[in-house]
Amino acid sequence: MKLVQNAEIRAGIAEKTINEILINYPVVQDFFINYNLQDLEKNLTLARALEKIPPEQLAEFGLDEFSLTEELVKFITTLANHREERENVKNITIIGGRNKQGEAENVTLTIAVGEVVSIVGPTGSGKSCLLADIECLAQGDTPTKRQILINGHPLTDEERFDMGNKMVAQLSQNMNFVMDLNVAEFLAMHAKSRLCENAEQVIQQCFACANELAGEKFTMDIKVTQLSGGQSRALMIADTAYMSCSPVVLIDEIENAGIDRKQAISLLTENEKIVLISTHDPLLALGATKRIVITNGGIHKIMETSAAEINSLKDIEKLDAIMLAIRQQLRYGERVSPLAVNFGEPGAC
Repeated sequence: MKLVQNAEIRAGIAEKTINEILINYPVVQDFFINYNLQDLEKNLTLARALEKIPPEQLAEFGLDEFSLTEELVKFITTLANHREERENVKNITIIGGRNKQGEAENVTLTIAVGEVVSIVGPTGSGKSCLLADIECLAQGDTPTKRQILINGHPLTDEERFDMGNKMVAQLSQNMNFVMDLNVAEFLAMHAKSRLCENAEQVIQQCFACANELAGEKFTMDIKVTQLSGGQSRALMIADTAYMSCSPVVLIDEIENAGIDRKQAISLLTENEKIVLISTHDPLLALGATKRIVITNGGIHKIMETSAAEINSLKDIEKLDAIMLAIRQQLRYGERVSPLAVNFGEPGAC
């Protein structure tokens, strides 16, 4: 992989105005604010704009025009390389460790971009523990002793814990927002921090997608703290699909979120994510290419979804549609309609 070099970035910003730099790298606004340079003249090139700054203002930070430019180049280069490294992930590999009894898992599973793997097992069996191992990119240093490889290689501690280069995004059962932002501000902040090109277009795409996934529509001006569980999960799934560069997505029990879960999974895989989903939902479990069966805190076995199971999904989808219709009737204060369901004949609903 060819990483972006400082010289490339330096050449790219040398002749651009401050405004053009901010369009290409919105997060640079935060860089300028950190050095009290938020009032730079936007129509000037970086060099010309810095000439108008009193030298003592930069000296407060131990910098001059040249060293500040070098710091900016390093800042943009680091962000660009982190993005490129994440986008270059083609697969992850789970190397088994030990279960609660200390017995070896004897498992090696490689999962490629665009693939969905479900994680199934009884409540308390250790599904969330496996998700935690993947999230921290474990290197044999967790209680399970599992190891996670990226593109077939182990990661250093620096790569694992670099906050600017997060390889894994996790969508938990409860999405609790603490920021007093509305949806538009929240999406704009994420687009800026992730260096999204065509940010406004991506924001609108995320918003429209989240409303498609959510059970109840919401507006751009609603506070994220006022979103329901289903709405917040829908927003984060759309955000992860269209804005996040994290190549690996972990989802914990999406069936409880009140969203179109099948569409959500399809959206993530279409955007070249590696998706692992912990679930009790047969529709999601069998819709995956493989499923990891967890028992007694360990990986018991890995199962390929069979042709017969794929065929049975049609019947499961019919049953799921009936249950959805009943839920909708209850939600909107309607009488539940009598249902003639013949469970004796395959496919009959």
